[in-house]
Amino acid sequence: MPESLIDRHFLEKLERLTLHWQKSFPGLVGGHNPSRFSGSGQEFLDHRHFHHGDDLRAVNWRAYLRLEKLILKMFSVEPRIPVRILIDSSSSMRTGNPSKFDHARRLAAALCYVGLVRLETMMIQPFRESLADSSVFAGGRHRFAPAVDFLTRLTAEGRTNFMRVAREFINEYPQRGLLIVLSDFLDDEECEKPLQYLADFGHELLLIHVFAEEDRTPPWKGELELEDSETGSRLHLDFDEEARDSYTIAFDAYALKLRQMALRKGGRFVSVPTSMPVEAVVFGPLIDSHGVE
Repeated sequence: MPESLIDRHFLEKLERLTLHWQKSFPGLVGGHNPSRFSGSGQEFLDHRHFHHGDDLRAVNWRAYLRLEKLILKMFSVEPRIPVRILIDSSSSMRTGNPSKFDHARRLAAALCYVGLVRLETMMIQPFRESLADSSVFAGGRHRFAPAVDFLTRLTAEGRTNFMRVAREFINEYPQRGLLIVLSDFLDDEECEKPLQYLADFGHELLLIHVFAEEDRTPPWKGELELEDSETGSRLHLDFDEEARDSYTIAFDAYALKLRQMALRKGGRFVSVPTSMPVEAVVFGPLIDSHGVE
């Protein structure tokens, strides 16, 4: 497991968290996250450490007598709510220090681990101008290493086309579920309409807006020649303090529009700079938004 992506100390902290969704999906286990641990006819899959608030009925008491530690038994339950992570792999994600792409991959790894510990089936779906090859991980924490390998191999290149991606996603994945989108939400066209399209189809959205500080407050001034990282188009302009302030206002207004759309459709929106460590994001904005609990 590459240390540059996520470390073991952080993973231990993630074990007490659960991915949270608000909708009840007809015919599926889930909706407000009921217990996954008790009941007959379930298949044992894994153990995990006990945390405050867990169901004592799921404790493996034989293991406790041997190890003097509270260990929970984990069972599979079918059918389950699909949890899919859409990760933006376009060229614009390469900017920032650390890059937006690296930050998004670390967040995807953290969320994937939270799901796997709770025996969710996790799908990681990269996208650019269209959907790229995806991978599905299920069966417990032992499937986390392959998920990290998959994320590590991803590259950021090409353009973004949210409308095409939304249409392809709906055609390819008709089963509704929790949809986590990690992106800078930069496109030639605004992203609000295709994201609303996904919500209207029945998916619950958790939008994680990853941005570099320079995206919101460009540090440059004077006569500039800007090149679009995705299209290669160039723009000449004279950039001063007034232009910088206007740009920041427009950036915040766009993020607010996406937030309002997500909340209106029963989803959630979190905006995080790459300067905020992933652990601080998970145990700060993501918990505050009830994306994880």
